[in-house]
Amino acid sequence: MPFSNGFLLSLSLCLDIGIANIAMITLAMQRGFLQGFWLGLGTCVGDLLYAIAALAGMTVLLQFEAVRWVLWLGGSALLVWFAIKMVLAAWRGGHMHASTNVAVESGWREFLRGIFLAMSSPSAILWFAAVGGVLISRSGGGSMVDAGLFLAGFFVAGLVWCMGICGIASHGGRLLGDRLLTWSYVLSALIFCYFAVYVIVSGYQEFILGRAA
Repeated sequence: MPFSNGFLLSLSLCLDIGIANIAMITLAMQRGFLQGFWLGLGTCVGDLLYAIAALAGMTVLLQFEAVRWVLWLGGSALLVWFAIKMVLAAWRGGHMHASTNVAVESGWREFLRGIFLAMSSPSAILWFAAVGGVLISRSGGGSMVDAGLFLAGFFVAGLVWCMGICGIASHGGRLLGDRLLTWSYVLSALIFCYFAVYVIVSGYQEFILGRAA
């Protein structure tokens, strides 16, 4: 369960098309698979650093029941909001701007730029603190093994997404761009719905049914 939670959480982040993914897709379309992959690998590392920071902080905070209550209620609401946001985005349809300017750099520079793009998102800290913290609290113990599996799943999903999206972009992304965005929003909404149900039900069992028992 920790590995699959980490995998799905990372995948839902990847499916939320933002500036980093737009840059990666555009770079792969213009300069080939490897250029886009180096940038995408950097975004995977940047997201992983945020996930590690969230995991480390939540280990201490989750010792307090009041914190777990706040994370359950706030995290559930946030997950539902993200699901609604993705549904609305899919309903409106995505639009890929092929004219996005992407500088031609070495693989190492693209890798560093990917880290910067992933970690410069204004919502990154809030995302990992709320959603990541809720999933840790729901997983039940927060042991080192669970944390390792969670992070492994998180990184593997980002790597799989990076390779897949760069491959698609480098072999016809210009034709599939808008359709790719729309379906990514749909899949992201489904993943967020899964997490919302998972967090709400498990929290209800712990805080409501557990107290009643």
